[in-house]
Amino acid sequence: MKHALRPIRRPAALAVTPLSRGVIGRTLVALVAFMAMTLFALPLMAAGNPLRLRGDVTARGDTLSLGDLVEGAPAELAARPLFRAPALGAIGTIQARRIIESVAALGLSGIETGGRVQVTVQRAARRVGPPEIEAALKRALETGYGLDAKALSVRLDGDAPVLLAPLDLDGQAAAVDVTYDPRTRRVAGLIVLGERQASLRVGGVAVETREVAVLTRSLARGEAIASADLSLERRPRDAVPADMQGAPSLVAGQVAQRPLSAGSILRSGDVAPPELVSRGESVAIVFETPGVSLSMRGVANESGRLGASVSVTNGASKKVLQAVVVGPGRVSVSPAPQPQPVLQASAAP
Repeated sequence: MKHALRPIRRPAALAVTPLSRGVIGRTLVALVAFMAMTLFALPLMAAGNPLRLRGDVTARGDTLSLGDLVEGAPAELAARPLFRAPALGAIGTIQARRIIESVAALGLSGIETGGRVQVTVQRAARRVGPPEIEAALKRALETGYGLDAKALSVRLDGDAPVLLAPLDLDGQAAAVDVTYDPRTRRVAGLIVLGERQASLRVGGVAVETREVAVLTRSLARGEAIASADLSLERRPRDAVPADMQGAPSLVAGQVAQRPLSAGSILRSGDVAPPELVSRGESVAIVFETPGVSLSMRGVANESGRLGASVSVTNGASKKVLQAVVVGPGRVSVSPAPQPQPVLQASAAP
């Protein structure tokens, strides 16, 4: 069923009442105030609105600014300090409501907290640990007392002392007011950074050290030692055995005479050159004299290293000979010394 179309009626004319001067004036004042507030808010919006509360914060100075705590803070207010930072290396917390209250005092609002009720703040600091402290004391002992810093180790008192300092103090730590007793080997001093802007008093004992060869892995008896199996370390002189091995290059290629554990100091009896001839092994017997060189096969009757004297049996004559090991599976036989003629004096008649 179709609906009949109705004609469009013209709306009745609206009655217009002219505004009075007072209404117009109040309207202009309100408009100006609204524009002023809008113009003031535009820089804040352009600076990164909405404002967001940061999560965990790292303080690099003594105070925390608006920009440290609030992301999107306007540039002209970002450096405004709000809270004091924790002590060097320490961790603290700030309630989110306190941050919001401090930000509101600057004329800002609408901060997104992300559900956080507090913000964790850690104070950044430079940490001067035992290695730097020991190095500073060793330099002072070398310049002030003539000790060899390379042959020294300083055992610090206490449990790993640490000097905390601001990050801008990035120079080398120094030891000042150092005292040293040669009899007890006690050393004490003040570790400082900059012009004593950060300091820590420490003490310890100066220990003389020696360089020793230390195994980097365990070895079984008879296993050959490579250069990579040894490292040079400094150990307290009193703890170093008198028969300790020297340079690793002199030990490489030798074999372990007993099971050796990683980290142990290598001693002279722990290794020996490898045996080049084994008992019962077929060897080449070399006989050399001026103008004559012979080689024959034989059997070694005992084992021997390079340069060792061993007995061998000539495979052809079955004669036992004394030979010197000159290489792997190779021995050398020297000619027997010829007896000197004995001259007899005739008796005079």
